Amino acid sequence: MSGNLGWLEAGVIGAFQGVSELFPVSSLGHSVLIPALVGGSWQRHLDVSSPESPYLAFIVGLHVATAIALIIYFWRDWLRIIAGLATSISRREVRSADQRLAWLLIMATIPVGLVGLLGEHFVRTHLGKPVPTAIFLTINGLILFAVEQLRRNDPRLNSEYVDERISGIGSDHRLAALPVRKALLIGSLQIAALAPGISRSGIAMVGGLWRGLSREDAARFSFLLATPVILAAGALKLGDLFGPLGSGIRGQILFGSVLSGVGAYLAVRFLTRYLADRSLRPFGVYCIVAGLASLIVFAVR
Repeated sequence: MSGNLGWLEAGVIGAFQGVSELFPVSSLGHSVLIPALVGGSWQRHLDVSSPESPYLAFIVGLHVATAIALIIYFWRDWLRIIAGLATSISRREVRSADQRLAWLLIMATIPVGLVGLLGEHFVRTHLGKPVPTAIFLTINGLILFAVEQLRRNDPRLNSEYVDERISGIGSDHRLAALPVRKALLIGSLQIAALAPGISRSGIAMVGGLWRGLSREDAARFSFLLATPVILAAGALKLGDLFGPLGSGIRGQILFGSVLSGVGAYLAVRFLTRYLADRSLRPFGVYCIVAGLASLIVFAVR
């Protein structure tokens, strides 16, 4: 073991992070809870709340790998969206679906980007501890249940889903037709995911479902929003990866990042199909059970 990060630790956390980043169950929450539940050297080495832990450099690598996996999976979509942005700027117009979707993604990313820059360190060092994380994971599960109950009780939210499916219009065309205020609201909800235990993808899906998007469109918008947010979060802290914090553990970082990227790719491939017509309740059950069980473990230790 070098740099206080072992190969087994790197492999387990990397694989979990890649999958849980896109499942609505909070990757950062798992990065906090798994070491705390295992205990011993894992808890000492993998402390995300520590301001100067090598674990931070490791997390940066995982985020970059996850973002790359998303870009690979959605590469055709990102080529169209980036081309739409380029033509929008050069022609000073916002006419096509790709042009409008590009600007909606930018505007929806700004709130969480600004808050992340100003408050990420404070939130991570004060809330990135096992007990608060377990509480937030439980709350995340309750939120997933709440939005499903809301959709069940409000037929207007489900009627829009049926109309969209019948219309035959592509998902991106429907997303491009989102009012700016709805896109901003969905994007702003990602701020809550700065707290470990609240899922970024989950809270964005909840926002989309709450504002009347179909399951397919809510999941797709969530994944498209996640790409620039995750990539920016990793890019802004590349200094940790290549600086002193990454010294001696870059092999472990690469190993964990490869597993994270593969896990993220498989997860998004599965979820784009699964979430098109299935409930978020199973994920809500998992979060509540995992959160409460973690609290019990921490209480009796």
